Amino acid sequence: MPASVPAPAPVAPGSVPAPAPGTLLVDGIGELVTNDPAHGGGPLGRLTRAAVLIDGDRIAWVGRSADAPAADRRLPAEGRAGLPGFVDSHAHLVFAGDRAGEFAARMAGARYDGGGIRSTVAATRAAGDGELRATAGRLRREALRQGTTTIEIKSGYGLSVADEARSLRIAAEFTAETTFLGAHVVPAEYAGRADAYVDLVTGPMLAAAVPYARWMDVFCERGAFDGDQARAVLAAGAAAGLGLRVHANQLGPGPGVALAGELGAASADHCTHLSDADVAVLAAGSTVATLLPGAEFSTRSRYPDARRLLDAGVTVALATDCNPGSSYTTSMPLCVALAVREMAMTPAEAVWAATAGGARALRRDDVGVLRLGARADLVLLDAPSYLHLAYRPGVPLISQVLHDGAPILPDGG
Repeated sequence: MPASVPAPAPVAPGSVPAPAPGTLLVDGIGELVTNDPAHGGGPLGRLTRAAVLIDGDRIAWVGRSADAPAADRRLPAEGRAGLPGFVDSHAHLVFAGDRAGEFAARMAGARYDGGGIRSTVAATRAAGDGELRATAGRLRREALRQGTTTIEIKSGYGLSVADEARSLRIAAEFTAETTFLGAHVVPAEYAGRADAYVDLVTGPMLAAAVPYARWMDVFCERGAFDGDQARAVLAAGAAAGLGLRVHANQLGPGPGVALAGELGAASADHCTHLSDADVAVLAAGSTVATLLPGAEFSTRSRYPDARRLLDAGVTVALATDCNPGSSYTTSMPLCVALAVREMAMTPAEAVWAATAGGARALRRDDVGVLRLGARADLVLLDAPSYLHLAYRPGVPLISQVLHDGAPILPDGG
């Protein structure tokens, strides 16, 4: 997959309205994070007393309010901070049921081992399309209200040809960033026959998934798929024209990160247990280390060492890993706060990772940044600075979201 691929519009935009005709000037922004270093202010490209001109669904101008061009309409920011919409590059929104009981057991001391995935598979297979669509839509709207304008959605809770295809078909109604994760775990009917299941994933299941998928993913982990099986899955996806992503090194050391680097995957996700060689692979290549602090929060597991990765020059993204078992949150602001408090990231590093970093993990250059020609995805905070995302955790700071140039109402519609 090319280094930067503008994704098509999703099949159905859900509740997002179309932008009004003409230009819109958002001005009076107290502090604006652009992620465009051309503006100065370091990698965040920070501007003060700033404005953004939107034409349709694209950014037409960024600069100081005093220099702003005329526009057909005006949205006063009244000193609020602004930043690009969050880019959540790892989420599992198509499923049925929940695993609240499993969460309670973990909080009482039970260990997370990924085994609960199979219970969600059973519930998802039993659910109708309407139920799956309603859950995915509810979570997508929830994420949008919290500033997430670009989201990736994986399959992985069907694990049959028909159920994986319908999961991706439903996911494509809410995002262009759809990922085929048929290799999530080995389903019960293939117990003891993992290689046979890999043959299914790389054959009929992949053929059914390709019309609805942009990416191929595999859970390369003990209890899921080993290095050879993961390689077969990723090679088949690449041959079918899909970009590559890898669930890697979450529960313990393993070959996932090295495999992601070798095959040029866009991202290696989790990256909790890394060797020096793993870090070197990530630093030397283009694979983004996508860190998912919501999973560690929900499983009481060790957090990834973001400081080690950043100091080595690795590109880091933050994402929610929203799923019913190990990270049932759609909140990118929560992930920013956790990254700062628990993973030794600075607020600036965490905000960049949650916006531009996520865009890098999706090989996109039209989101996660506010510059001429980028998609008009802008978030305003009820705060004077992006610092408040970590400084005031748990507080609903998202004041306004513009997605593809359209203001989103408080109810997400």
